[in-house]
Amino acid sequence: MMDFVFGGGAGMMDFAFGGARLQPCRNEANLVSALAAGVRVWIAVGCLLFVAPGFAQAPAPARLTLHDAEQLALKNNPRISVARLLSLAQGQVTREAKSAYMPTAAISLTAVDAHAGSRIAAGAINNPSLFDRAAGGVTVGQLITDFGRTRNLVASAHFRELSQVAAEQATIADITLAVDQAFYGALSAQAELNVAEQTVNARQNTADQVQALAKSKLKSDLDLSFANVNLAQAKLLLLDAQNHKDAAFANLNSLLGFDRQQAYTLVDESGAAISAPAGNEDDLLQQALRSRPDLVALDDEREAAERLRRAEHDLSRPTVSALGVTGQAPVRVPQIDPWWGAVGVNVNIPVFNGFLFAARAHEADYRTAAAQQQVRDLRDRIARDVQVTWLQAQTAYQRVSVSQQLLTQANLALDLAQTRYQLGLSSIVELSQAQLQQTEAAIGSATARYNYLSALSELRFQTGQ
Repeated sequence: MMDFVFGGGAGMMDFAFGGARLQPCRNEANLVSALAAGVRVWIAVGCLLFVAPGFAQAPAPARLTLHDAEQLALKNNPRISVARLLSLAQGQVTREAKSAYMPTAAISLTAVDAHAGSRIAAGAINNPSLFDRAAGGVTVGQLITDFGRTRNLVASAHFRELSQVAAEQATIADITLAVDQAFYGALSAQAELNVAEQTVNARQNTADQVQALAKSKLKSDLDLSFANVNLAQAKLLLLDAQNHKDAAFANLNSLLGFDRQQAYTLVDESGAAISAPAGNEDDLLQQALRSRPDLVALDDEREAAERLRRAEHDLSRPTVSALGVTGQAPVRVPQIDPWWGAVGVNVNIPVFNGFLFAARAHEADYRTAAAQQQVRDLRDRIARDVQVTWLQAQTAYQRVSVSQQLLTQANLALDLAQTRYQLGLSSIVELSQAQLQQTEAAIGSATARYNYLSALSELRFQTGQ
């Protein structure tokens, strides 16, 4: 609390800070000094008020598990929305094809002011008369049969709709795989950063010890140079690890559908123990051929092409349709009856159109054959990818235990090298080599686990799980 009390005559000012009153200023110099002190106090208070919120504890980053990351991506990633919208659009194409089964109806309103006794004399073979009239009528048309063409067109559109639904599922599988790999990549980068930080601390301690010994003439300047070189290498490793971590988190945020960097605390719920890949190669291949959504989508595309091929061959068949009209002319000349109506059946038989229908049929044949080859090519690639991914998962699983054994031996070798160096039984070169091997082993052990988990995710994707 700060109180200012003015009074007591000219040139007098009393200051009270938190209940304590300063002596009144009796002259101009004291007054200036008091004002300066007051300004400094106000500046200090302002700084505290401005800076104090910064000392408040920042909110902890949100915890993010693999399941949470997958759900966020499926909710926010625009590729999922695009696939869903395309699937809905293809559903409307099926409705468009089915509309040929339904009758068509149109209302016509016509008003004509004609020159008396005139006829249309040019532009057509017949010359109908023109009469003054105002009339309205309804025209209804219905397809009776086109000998299977519409049925095949509807089936083709339906299979394309099924293909788009399967493509949507394939997009979901692609995004899920990408999120899994980005999540495990971020965990691996985070573990690598932790190893780099520990390496910097350990080599900093070694450099400090060697420097103290060098000052005491117990170690040479060459040893100090080696220790500083090792420390500089560790700091470079830390910079690279930090950059790798930031890039991994940026990739994860992009897949989650965020355009800005979000802070997360990644939670590994896979457990300490990991198991070998389940199943065998042949069973996984059969499961992939049954379950892969991209293969299902391509197979539906092939079936859609086959139905379109049949429809194009049906173009040369006749089309039978019915047509009915009725209406009234309330305003008319005497020659026109007030009501009219008629019903008819029309049979359209294609005779010749410049080989258009034949060319369309051949085009559909070629496209159907190409779709069949695309299905065959994808099946071959799936067989290859399942086999390769299975082998990679097996190798990654074996690397987990081997890298842990390597880390154990590297830690033991480093302890022995440090002891020998401290006892003067070895040179700094031996210690540096042990430190380097221990760092590489620690990074390899930290990343081997997440590489295996990422390989398992890839195997699940390849087998359509």
